[in-house]
Amino acid sequence: MAPQPLNTLQGLLNDALAETPPGRSVWVALSGGLDSCLLLTLAAQVCEQAGRHLQAIHVNHGLQAAAETFQAHAQTLCERLSVPLAVVNVSVDVQGEGIEGAARTARYKAFSATLAAGDTLWLAQHQDDQAETFLLAALRGSGLPGLASMPFRREAQGITLVRPWLSVRRAELEAAAELLDLSWCEDPTNQDVRFDRNRLRHRLMPVLRERWPTADTALASSAAHVGEADLLLREYAQEELHRLRLDSPYLGSCIDATALGERPRARQRLLVRTLCQRQGLPTPPQKRLASLLEQLSAKADAAVCIEWPGAQARLWRKRLYLLAPFEPLPAWEVHWDGQTPLETPIGPLGWQVVVLKQPSQPQVLKATWRQGGEVIQLPKRGRRDVKRLLQEADIPPWERERLVVIMQAGACVGIIRPPAQLLWQAEGTRFARLNLPA
Repeated sequence: MAPQPLNTLQGLLNDALAETPPGRSVWVALSGGLDSCLLLTLAAQVCEQAGRHLQAIHVNHGLQAAAETFQAHAQTLCERLSVPLAVVNVSVDVQGEGIEGAARTARYKAFSATLAAGDTLWLAQHQDDQAETFLLAALRGSGLPGLASMPFRREAQGITLVRPWLSVRRAELEAAAELLDLSWCEDPTNQDVRFDRNRLRHRLMPVLRERWPTADTALASSAAHVGEADLLLREYAQEELHRLRLDSPYLGSCIDATALGERPRARQRLLVRTLCQRQGLPTPPQKRLASLLEQLSAKADAAVCIEWPGAQARLWRKRLYLLAPFEPLPAWEVHWDGQTPLETPIGPLGWQVVVLKQPSQPQVLKATWRQGGEVIQLPKRGRRDVKRLLQEADIPPWERERLVVIMQAGACVGIIRPPAQLLWQAEGTRFARLNLPA
């Protein structure tokens, strides 16, 4: 019978394996340290007993001389366990964040690029790691998502990340490794207290444990409580956003800025952050968020734009739009036969066009951005200013300059919003949809 520490750890892996869909691969993130080496060793036993396929991934950050030693140890362990290993070399870009954060970003990008969609990746973080993460988040003034620390399970870019041992103390892992006579690599930077986590681990946590022996368990428990509260708030916020949603035929969903402005300020902040998360956009910094909420009562004809890295908020006609930043449009004008697939600087044009007045003659069309002043002859509606049509259709100003105008002999024969939204076509003109690749 296996000793109790091993029974506990194997039981947690069996529980995690039971939640992994059949037919999908299980991976272990293998750094070469004690935690991940133990995880891979026990995962190999559990997966073999269950008849499940197991693989490992090692990310070489190339940040220290010991990096090659870690990689070699990972390869040796995988060979001994007969576990396939993927080694990914990454370049760590520290611009804009510390070296720890930059390495983490590069590591998770490597995970997403290597694992197949639907696969599960087991990570070896434990309760001591969770306690440290909670304290670091608190010291940085993080909100609920940060204080919730590391979730047991989350979906990320098509793969599932699972931390089976998040409830286990580091001391239990050390005891299990000793029972197995396991070998691993010690990261020389783990003692460097210039890094925030190391300073907290070696300087602060021992003091806390001296006074509160169960400090790690208590802090990890607080993180779990915060995570549950954050999940509930996000669910409530999703329900409320559904009630605030306005459907724009040209930009998808936006929300009612007037109704949002009637909510208490704390609820406004929650709703905007939740909407950003739902749309895959970074949440605004505190000052930018405050500026945005102050603008909710702006006049209906005001065009408000508040930007932060990776996102922007626009207010127009009492509607709030959260969007990814727009790239500046280059000058663009091309001649087109109406049939050949046409590429624009912001994507392919999903239409073909035939001017019925001259069906047998070669077409000479011009495609360009909307310049202003265009007029189009609409079926049963006569000549109409495109500017007036855009206003009547509630197309926001920032979208109007990104429209493609199709001209023939100086006359506007169609207005398209790339890639494939035909807004208007002129009388005597026929547009046909193209099947664009997904």
